[in-house]
Amino acid sequence: MTGQTRTETGETRTETGGARTVTDGARTVTDGARTETDGARTETGQPSTDGERAGTALLVIAKEPVPGRVKTRLTPPYTPRQAAGLAEASLADTLALAARLPARRRVLVLAGRAGDWLPDGFEVVPQSGGGLDERIAAAFALCDGPALLIGMDTPQLTRELLWPALAPDAWDGCDAWYGPAADGGFWALGLAVPDPELVRGVPMSAPETGAVQRRRLVDAGLSVRDLPVLRDVDTAEDAAAIAAVCGSRAGGASRFAKAFADLRTEAAR
Repeated sequence: MTGQTRTETGETRTETGGARTVTDGARTVTDGARTETDGARTETGQPSTDGERAGTALLVIAKEPVPGRVKTRLTPPYTPRQAAGLAEASLADTLALAARLPARRRVLVLAGRAGDWLPDGFEVVPQSGGGLDERIAAAFALCDGPALLIGMDTPQLTRELLWPALAPDAWDGCDAWYGPAADGGFWALGLAVPDPELVRGVPMSAPETGAVQRRRLVDAGLSVRDLPVLRDVDTAEDAAAIAAVCGSRAGGASRFAKAFADLRTEAAR
């Protein structure tokens, strides 16, 4: 990479080795930089591993953690502000992990604006319109090679849990990776050849969501491998159980575990 490239909408600027071009667009910065399109930001830093030059695109689909718009099932017992704080911590942990994993691309598919919780190394694209199935389908449509999509509700994720779907041999004899959620949904979906039609039309946020999605893959003739079952942060009970897992890890507690502990302390006052 040479120099810095920046593009801005409404005024798009490009800098390379000191040269500057102004157009009318989003902001893009390469070499440790930032991209903004209607408030979205993309940052691309130096590759952290050799695996970034080949392999799988890693997509994170998420919402900006705005009080009253995220984790509404946590209220009560938590206030909208507290629920949004837990959502932000969960998203921050997820992105921090994704930033350390080998990936051909790292893309945050975001509803809303990026904040300080966004680490370097991510492209940021706005979510499409429509239901969640349409938004996931549109995210896969961004990819021209193997892609793995995860959400923001499993801060207990580790490299070990995701590694089977990101390893160099992840796609040997495998067409799809599927990560089932304990509530009947799914927390991960990987496709060797991204096809939006494999997701479009699957009923979302329902007890049968995961079963329908996996059946869709099998009925398409794909060879499917499963990742471990994980619990999503949906209810207060989920938050407590997941915080306990995150807080028990060697190397210190996650942001989610700390945010949950802070809420417990606040409630005890």
